[in-house]
Amino acid sequence: MALAPADRRAAVLGSPIEHSLSPVLHRAAYRALGLDTWSYGRFEVDEESLPGFVAGLGPDWAGLSLTMPLKRAVIPLLDEISETAASVEAVNTVIFAPDGRRLGDNTDIPGMTEALREAGVTRVPSAAVLGAGATASSALAALARVCEGEVTAYVRSPARAAEMRGWGERLGVPVLIRDWSEAERALAAPLVIATTPAGATDVLATAVPDRPGTLFDVLYDPWPTALAAAWAGRGGEVIGGLDLLVHQAVLQVEAMTGLAPAPLKEMREAGLAALAAR
Repeated sequence: MALAPADRRAAVLGSPIEHSLSPVLHRAAYRALGLDTWSYGRFEVDEESLPGFVAGLGPDWAGLSLTMPLKRAVIPLLDEISETAASVEAVNTVIFAPDGRRLGDNTDIPGMTEALREAGVTRVPSAAVLGAGATASSALAALARVCEGEVTAYVRSPARAAEMRGWGERLGVPVLIRDWSEAERALAAPLVIATTPAGATDVLATAVPDRPGTLFDVLYDPWPTALAAAWAGRGGEVIGGLDLLVHQAVLQVEAMTGLAPAPLKEMREAGLAALAAR
């Protein structure tokens, strides 16, 4: 049966993908916006299978959300990417335009900036980044908008160090590199962005100082992380991965549906409920 013009599809792709909260957030937005004929799925797709998956999508598709390891792999498949996405060579959002073009964007960076703004962090004199993966490059791009001084990145290898220096030069952010063995020093910064995998920062929980600044931990499951719990316990401000996920999803919903503003409150409540049920 042919789809009505209003029937549209979207989905999140990645590998692994089974624990993604994106379907929960986008479906909550569709309900609140009255998009009863829209659907949002979740597909296990790796770099090898991505070209075939994208090529097989029909005109009913509105867009895609992308997580690792696809944020850079998708770029050759697109007709155009935004300046934001180009700045970090990472696309987490694909919009299928009415003329058939595939447009790539990055909502992680403005989503991170908005999560910081919501917590009252609009300017900081300096900052620290824990980790050096793809999320760390987005963190540097966000810090380019809020950090007045130097960013210290704590990394595990010379290759990662070189990568972070390169991103700093490209984004116009002065980056000082320190070895991961010195990561406790990061906790004294007025803003700390933790971009590492689950468990990587647990060892730092006992080193949180009294009255710390702001911690932005990009993880959301499990939550709170040991570091986030210790940080809050010492009286510091904590921004979690759900805050980032919701704000970047708000921008995706608006881009895919053409409707704004997206229902932030309903999306956040749905995400919190889903995490509580795990």
